[in-house]
Amino acid sequence: MRGFLKTFFASLLALIIFTVLGVFIIIGIGVSAASSTKDVAIGDKAVLVLDLSVPFAEQHVENPFGALSGDADDIPSLHEAVKLIEHAATDSKVSGIYIKMNMNTNGYAATEELRTALLKFRKSKKFVIAYGETVFQTAYYLASAAEHVYVQPKGLFEWGGLSVEYTFYKGLLDKLEIEPQIFYAGKFKSFTEPFRATAMTDANKLQTMVWLGDLYNQMLAKIADGRKLDTAQLRNLANTGAIQTPADAAKYKLIDAVKYDDDVKGEILKKIGAKATDKINFVTLSKYGQAVTVDASSSDHKIAVIYANGDIIDGKGADGVVASDEFKNLLRKARLDKNVKAIVLRVNSPGGSVIASDVIWHEVVLAKKEKPVVVSMGDVAASGGYYISCAADSIFANKSTITGSIGVFTIIPNAQSFMKNKLGVTFDGIKTGPYADMFTITRPLSTAEKGFLQRSVDTIYYNFKERVATGRKLDINYVDSIAQGRVWTGERAVQIGLVDKIGDLNDAISCAARMAKLSDYKVRNYPEPKNVLEQILSGQAVKDVKANAVKQEIGAENYFAIQQLQQFKYVVGMPQARLPFVFKLN
Repeated sequence: MRGFLKTFFASLLALIIFTVLGVFIIIGIGVSAASSTKDVAIGDKAVLVLDLSVPFAEQHVENPFGALSGDADDIPSLHEAVKLIEHAATDSKVSGIYIKMNMNTNGYAATEELRTALLKFRKSKKFVIAYGETVFQTAYYLASAAEHVYVQPKGLFEWGGLSVEYTFYKGLLDKLEIEPQIFYAGKFKSFTEPFRATAMTDANKLQTMVWLGDLYNQMLAKIADGRKLDTAQLRNLANTGAIQTPADAAKYKLIDAVKYDDDVKGEILKKIGAKATDKINFVTLSKYGQAVTVDASSSDHKIAVIYANGDIIDGKGADGVVASDEFKNLLRKARLDKNVKAIVLRVNSPGGSVIASDVIWHEVVLAKKEKPVVVSMGDVAASGGYYISCAADSIFANKSTITGSIGVFTIIPNAQSFMKNKLGVTFDGIKTGPYADMFTITRPLSTAEKGFLQRSVDTIYYNFKERVATGRKLDINYVDSIAQGRVWTGERAVQIGLVDKIGDLNDAISCAARMAKLSDYKVRNYPEPKNVLEQILSGQAVKDVKANAVKQEIGAENYFAIQQLQQFKYVVGMPQARLPFVFKLN
């Protein structure tokens, strides 16, 4: 007994000590993180570093363990990054910008926003220099806005055009004897295509050829303008495989020269008037954001920017999704707040649940009756992402935004043969009516049940078109002609009436201010980012660490595939307004 008590109290004491230490560590992290944003100085002759391998998310991302690890660089949001670049143009302490252009982890629309900010910065006559060792096309696309572009002599330079690759699972499902049982409305609504075909349908080939061609044409036009080249020449270089090395890129003027890192830094030292032996004062955007104040205002008037970023799901959800309960409440809060004079809904979503989309749409309609509501579209604002946007007073998109996809589908897999023939598992039970178990995956749907589901999908599709027709003031028959689940780029969406103007988040906020007749205002972002302590206590920080560890272990491409498979837990049995394909753009 004495041994038991000794062990028990020793364990209890260890637990108490561990808990107390844990509390002090968490408090230390919070205090250190809070103090790390104070009294930050960037020094003179600063050179801002734009690292394209850093993904600029829609909202600011804090590093909860940075205070302990010594890596205190939080990642600014895309909007913050753009504002910081614009602010640096008039900051006497900033001499120029250095772009690390190896791999661009940002989407096409985000890249477009960053590239536009760099072009505005160049009007200040300060230098912008890009350098990379392994340069991929999307990174070069952004870097082509620089004054000078250099690549390591023995590095890699990619130039071959854009491609899209889809994965099809029908053959696998056939071998497993799983019947997907798919119901959809819209001939271009191709989300379910990988489960019902072994290759792209003609409709999907057509829409993909158009939107991919739009992205490619935009990229060629902007690179040609930045590098003073001809788009036909750029296209020919890609089609003939003429660019195989950085030296080839220099020969055809896609870059200025091949150089090693020390040569590029020597050029930067000359530009800032420093000695060859001096150290360049490189400053990350994160550190610069801590050192300066952008858009400070003491006004009581606010513009609420609500970020709808991720899959649209019913009820509650974690970070990275648009959960209907949370976003309904955010819109309602902004609508009822008398100090909020306008609302900007920033949508970066491929869609998801129809019910959740309708809940959020309804709140947008109510808010629009009280104050201006403007939508800003990011990389993707399609299907459910367009559903929640269509009622706004005005819609802005980037030229390369993927939008539209007005269509609906649902999937109920029948795994009866798989369970019986592959696993030896059978099912039996009792029900009070013929349709009591309609959504089970252990038997095939009856003819009547299939009719119910298809009529439901058709009704939802009609309601979706009706929402768009009302919000955009279009004839419903015309909406049907541009709907059918078809995807459009932002540039084409303006032409067909789904979007009002080409512009970024800054443009949308300015529009909202004009509509609300505001000359001075504060911008408040929602959902409000969790601080370090909240991230740790909610478990989000641990989830992020785990996700990053898995991504590093299995590789980004495999992690992307796992993420797509996880989406299907939201799809089965529920009507979906979701982007009609899951793809990787090369």
